[in-house]
Amino acid sequence: MNLFEYHILLPLKNILRNYSSLNSFYINGNFYTYRQFANRISAIRSVIRSAEKNEKIWGLALHDDLNTYASIFALWMEGKAYVPLHPSWPTDRIESIKEQVGCTNILDSCDAPYTIDLTDNWIEASDDDLAYILFTSGSTGMPKGVQISRKNIATFMDSFWQTGITITPDDHCLQVFDLTFDVSVQSYLVALTQGACVYTVPYGQVKYIYAASLIQEQKITFGAMAPSMLTYLRPYFNEFDASSMKTCIVTAEACPIDLMEAWFNCAQNTEIYDFYGPTEATIYCTYYKLTRSEKNLSLNGIISIGKPLSNVQAIIIREDGALVEGQEKGELCVAGDQVTIGYWKNDDKNASSFFEKDGKRYYHTGDLCYWDRSGNIMYSGRIDQQAKIQGFRVELGEIEYHARKFYNNEHRVLAIAYQNTHNLTEIALFVEAEKEKTTDLIYYLRSKMPHYMIPTRILFEKHFPLNKSEKVDRNILKQKL
Repeated sequence: MNLFEYHILLPLKNILRNYSSLNSFYINGNFYTYRQFANRISAIRSVIRSAEKNEKIWGLALHDDLNTYASIFALWMEGKAYVPLHPSWPTDRIESIKEQVGCTNILDSCDAPYTIDLTDNWIEASDDDLAYILFTSGSTGMPKGVQISRKNIATFMDSFWQTGITITPDDHCLQVFDLTFDVSVQSYLVALTQGACVYTVPYGQVKYIYAASLIQEQKITFGAMAPSMLTYLRPYFNEFDASSMKTCIVTAEACPIDLMEAWFNCAQNTEIYDFYGPTEATIYCTYYKLTRSEKNLSLNGIISIGKPLSNVQAIIIREDGALVEGQEKGELCVAGDQVTIGYWKNDDKNASSFFEKDGKRYYHTGDLCYWDRSGNIMYSGRIDQQAKIQGFRVELGEIEYHARKFYNNEHRVLAIAYQNTHNLTEIALFVEAEKEKTTDLIYYLRSKMPHYMIPTRILFEKHFPLNKSEKVDRNILKQKL
């Protein structure tokens, strides 16, 4: 038995057999049992087997319904991989992805009739075979496909359980992420392999409002959320009942420590973890467990990303590739069986993103970090979000830190470097608030930072735009400059 079968297919098989009467999903107000889930998997496997073209990779149209989730497992049980295709994407993007991968078979909420149970066994496949390909935005405008193998995802599951987090059939697990984003995979996999129920947020809903209602009304016990979502919920923390939550993961973007302190006061029975990881390292590769009794590690008001997961090796390097010394900052790079086999048919990107060192294959995360004396990794920002102003290297995270301090952490801020009309680099500061005078803010920043770090433009946005991954969409903000 290989790793994928051991960590994913076998646990699910046992759940489908022994816990068929339990609820597997709560979708748009309806509960579905594991028996219903098993029947949909079996029906869809029959459809896959009857396809004219026996393709290894299938397209999967994403909907918030039982058939979409069942399709994922049906494809895996048939030894195949999937490529998520979101119906809201432009047709050109979908066609580009289909053309790159060469897939013509598409599962689109297949509603085939159930005839026979096909969940007891699966088609033999290698751990080296693909599980899915996630396409992310490319700097050239062409989406780039991150290949995740069965070994990648199985190794992640092994790493996840070694953090000490536990899920039982009694748990109610939140799934708020778009299925094009890899944290969604964690959200449903850890629940379904343990017999818990997955509670999803329907497309078209205001996510943080719907998630809040699920947490309170359905007594959610476990969930992963982006800090952006908790930021929108923060004004309601005093009237928000999160007492049912046993475990909460914050992920997808840098997490402010003041937000977590406020969340601690609201979610008083909850263990909180900060998980970090690029898609290329399969969902998460480091984690930090916050504590209520001691001061939590932070840098510029951002929580530490902690230590590597059990199956991940991490190093921090200088620009010349040498390892950093002491608390010197450098680029975080990760290796291990969670790291992707590479980008789909993209030799140039693979050559620039991966490298060999001491017999291990590492991925350049592009994140600026350093080792704390305790062995935890401190996150300082993106290397590509550094800027050179008048010859000085500037970390935008430091500007954001002081701006947040000025606003007593009541407003989110975002610093962005841009080229002015004379092709010189300047800094713009976006503030999520109603427009106001900036004289006092500028005066405060000048008292904390050298002149070349002071933003030349300050813009106010009532609400920061979010992308599909629940992160602040910097590209939309940058278009306003």
